[in-house]
Amino acid sequence: MHLSLHEATTHVGKCNLCLKVHIACCVATLRPRTATAASNLSQSAVSNMATRWGICSAGKISHDFTVALKTLPLEEHQVVAVAARKLEDAQEFAKKHSISKAYGSYEELARDRDIDVVYIGVIHPYHLNTCLLFTNAKKNVLCEKPLAMNTKEVQQILASAKKNGVFLMEAVWTRFFPVSVEIRRLLAQGELGEVKMVRSEFGLPLMHVPRAMQKELGGGALLDIGIYCLQFVSMVYNGEKPESIQASGVVHVETGVDETVVAILKYSKNRMAVITCSSGVKLPNDAIIMGTKGTVRVPAMWCPTSLVVNEKEIEYPVPEPYLPLNFINSTGMRYEAEEVRQCLLKGLKESTVMSHADSLLLAELENEIRRQVGVVYSQDCQ
Repeated sequence: MHLSLHEATTHVGKCNLCLKVHIACCVATLRPRTATAASNLSQSAVSNMATRWGICSAGKISHDFTVALKTLPLEEHQVVAVAARKLEDAQEFAKKHSISKAYGSYEELARDRDIDVVYIGVIHPYHLNTCLLFTNAKKNVLCEKPLAMNTKEVQQILASAKKNGVFLMEAVWTRFFPVSVEIRRLLAQGELGEVKMVRSEFGLPLMHVPRAMQKELGGGALLDIGIYCLQFVSMVYNGEKPESIQASGVVHVETGVDETVVAILKYSKNRMAVITCSSGVKLPNDAIIMGTKGTVRVPAMWCPTSLVVNEKEIEYPVPEPYLPLNFINSTGMRYEAEEVRQCLLKGLKESTVMSHADSLLLAELENEIRRQVGVVYSQDCQ
């Protein structure tokens, strides 16, 4: 039984030795409680602090990401700065989104001490140098997909993040949608039985979009939208490497980028997957998981708000935006932003949902498929 200080002092009539013993017991009892309370207060203060975001690039995807961030509580996520290659672009972006600081260079953003994490929304040929800029500046990073142009570049980015002790995640937003969370639950609990086949398709008419067709801008269906198909298959098969890949595709004669790609992936235990992506035509854009006990179909598989489990549809709507969006369901990027916050609060350097190993596997799959199809970027020759 522990005594309070008040109880101790009521024994004044007893000998001084007894009084000292009582008081010593009280002090010893109070000290650890005080330390624990201070520790809990410190942890609470950290968890109650908003994650302060810096936005790198004032383009379309950065606009949508910022809109998505503002569907989250202000006390948890705040955008404090934006940077663009032209100051006027950053200032216009800042005005539109009520951001206090605008920079005309990425280097200025990297030097900003008020930023906890940087969202990188530049096009993928610039991911390597931009990621290295911020990781070397000891900034945590959420970088748009694909993380880089090839396996070698991904390895460089991951090595820099590890060397500098910062958090880094590839922004494969699909993995954090409630639909994806439910799919992983179904798989983990064996509700589909043994998965034997996965099919994933994504195609949009993008031939008129320069970024999608010019090789120097990282054009090509596979890296732009085919990555969604690959990440879906990899998620279902829990990050396992396929035993073999057979790929074929149509390479645009004038530009040298892939217009359409089909790949068959064979996994252990005779499990299969087929992915199809195209920048020439619109495809069904869904994914199907086929198991011995059931089937799951995922409409709009890259930004899913519903899934059909054994013919029963379940909906998971995303929040409404406060400004018009450039891409469908973009407020769903809030889920990856929340994953970043939770990882930072826990002191993690990578996410378990979209790990560094997951990013490296995606890059390896993309490399092999491009090799078979015959698409080579300048970064592959460096």
